[in-house]
Amino acid sequence: MGNKVIPLDRNGKIYVAGHRGLVGSALVRRLKKDGFSNIVTRTHAELDLTRQADVETFFAEEKPDYVILAAAKVGGIHANNTYPAEFIMENLQIICNVIDAAHKNKVKKLLFLGSSCIYPKECPQPIKEEYLLSDYLEQTNEAYALAKISGLKMCSYYKRQYGDNFISVMPCNLYGPEDNFELQNSHVLPALLRKFHEAKLRGEKTVTVWGSGTPLREFLHVDDLADACLFLMDRYEGEEFFNVGSGKEVTILELARLIQRITGFEGELIMDGSKPDGTMRKVVDISRLQQLGWEPGIELEEGIRTTYEWFGAKYETGDFAQR
Repeated sequence: MGNKVIPLDRNGKIYVAGHRGLVGSALVRRLKKDGFSNIVTRTHAELDLTRQADVETFFAEEKPDYVILAAAKVGGIHANNTYPAEFIMENLQIICNVIDAAHKNKVKKLLFLGSSCIYPKECPQPIKEEYLLSDYLEQTNEAYALAKISGLKMCSYYKRQYGDNFISVMPCNLYGPEDNFELQNSHVLPALLRKFHEAKLRGEKTVTVWGSGTPLREFLHVDDLADACLFLMDRYEGEEFFNVGSGKEVTILELARLIQRITGFEGELIMDGSKPDGTMRKVVDISRLQQLGWEPGIELEEGIRTTYEWFGAKYETGDFAQR
């Protein structure tokens, strides 16, 4: 697979774009743990990545050795479906500006973070990397998916045409500290954590979960994703991109019961079968990454437990909203 072992210089300057988000904050934690002492970050107020001139000035002045592009305009199904023009425009601007500036300033290595939503709606399971562009995308988040596909293709094309050392990863459903716990637009795992937590605090007798409970989902702790990113930054050069997942699936009912136990909610769990289930199965094939020697290390129960501890502490202060 064009694989080479060229470890990153721990004394090198590494820019993490999007360091305040779920993924970016995990990357900063992982890099610090691994001995990186020169981590560069900028808030959106300090650097608007959609502004090409500002991005080029930043790169020319900071001259980072390495870049991890975790910044993106993100949102739930409603936001994606309602504002597709904004989602494709802003994400493409961020991707084009950062990747091209990294090329112009001779960045030694760049890693681009995509999403498993890049794959067709009707996809064989588990989802292999080669299924990309084999069928139609899910319409509700097509704009976001197209931007992410463009990012991974840009990395591949810049590698092919210029020899730039740019690589990409596509993670499955993520969870962990700094996740979004807003009930209206968060993903199923953080939403259930909050739902059960608040039901316990209010002394409610039941918690209702949408659907039959039978759909299968894969979840990866964000710290495992950060570990995989650093693993690839140290060990891979090439045009191929990599799925990153846990390799394990649970039903929504199993997930709900696990979260019920972890949160200590003692009431009844009710599945509302009149509500939609969504896709019945979505799991990524991680064999390409496993062949290089990487394996996930955080079991789902352990990961949810530590995430719940983080959430519980933030909930008491109200400092978890809109993350």
